[in-house]
Amino acid sequence: MTHPEKAIARRYDTPGRCAEFTDHVYRDSGASWADLSGAEHKFDPEPPEFEVYIGEMHGHTNLSDGSVDIDTYFRNLKSRRIDFAAISDHDHGGVGRPALWSGDPSKWDLIKQKSEEYDEPGKFTVITAYERDSYPYYNNLVVYYGVRNGEMIRGVRDGEFTADELRNALARDDVLLIPHDTYMFSAGADLKHIPADLFTPLIELYSIADAAEYMGNPAFDGNSACEGGFWQDALKRGAKMGCIGGSDNHSGEGAKFLDAPYPHNCQGLTGIWARDNTLPELFSALKARRCYAFMGGRMVIDFRINGHYMGEEFCAGEDEELAVWYSVKADCAVKKVTLVKNTRDYIMLAGKNSQLIFDYERETAEDCYYVRVELTDGRFGWSSPIWVKKI
Repeated sequence: MTHPEKAIARRYDTPGRCAEFTDHVYRDSGASWADLSGAEHKFDPEPPEFEVYIGEMHGHTNLSDGSVDIDTYFRNLKSRRIDFAAISDHDHGGVGRPALWSGDPSKWDLIKQKSEEYDEPGKFTVITAYERDSYPYYNNLVVYYGVRNGEMIRGVRDGEFTADELRNALARDDVLLIPHDTYMFSAGADLKHIPADLFTPLIELYSIADAAEYMGNPAFDGNSACEGGFWQDALKRGAKMGCIGGSDNHSGEGAKFLDAPYPHNCQGLTGIWARDNTLPELFSALKARRCYAFMGGRMVIDFRINGHYMGEEFCAGEDEELAVWYSVKADCAVKKVTLVKNTRDYIMLAGKNSQLIFDYERETAEDCYYVRVELTDGRFGWSSPIWVKKI
């Protein structure tokens, strides 16, 4: 894209207006559609340097308030042909029942033992986790471990977190804190008010019929919601927050379509771009926010800007054009892909599985981009953002 006046006339562009493409169009003879396609796609990025792995990040057993035992839980998930799974029982162990830390051996000891037992590096990775009540900042917060022998995080009062306790946990390399149901009055978070240094690096954006993208988003089917409880509320305040999906299933049926009215049959899943399917690599990729959320089935979202992957932050000059690229591969046709810039819908493309977009305008000191995918059957997916700082 070499026209000297392009940035005066436009904020964004398509590769189909590059000089080579135009020259082919205006040739007297000999030009072909293959020539045009070659000119347009010469800007596409190289194949990804990572592999994509899909799994379930949130589920419960009868060790807390679920209905199946831990062995049934893992056997069910392995039969779904997913790549990884987490177990995330409530730390209180279910109302009126022993907490996860109670007993010798404890429920937590059993969780760690079974996580290691069902883990098959390269085939099926288990991420050990539990759900911790964390009032007043997040209430429902899942703690994920990048190690096998992690100890539960307890503070001055069970079910609560002080700011310092939360800050210390967020600073740890071996754990990852991810809130869910943030939009709920009873169990949510006020992301418009929480201190900015207490933002988590990821949010569970979708579980089942409750997409927490923004108030009134089309993938949300909850009965109640609160201002400040949505992903975009945090992004507007500069949070470096990516997204995952999880089912929050309590019946051992995670990662499958349920026999229920749409969209309640769609359980959340997470895609992770990692070097291999092992706990260290998956956990490292989650820490880097190289992950995305989607509603059930199969969806692969690749989103990059100037070669940088989802979750990354990088610097670009004020006059430097950004090559914004996405690719979607799914088990259903793509209805629409929306490029979201600084939390507003910026460009919408119907039926396009992949597209490169040149963006010329730096709107703020640091612009935030992500893509929202809608399939023809009504399912949605969301990439983690990429942040571009102006220099």
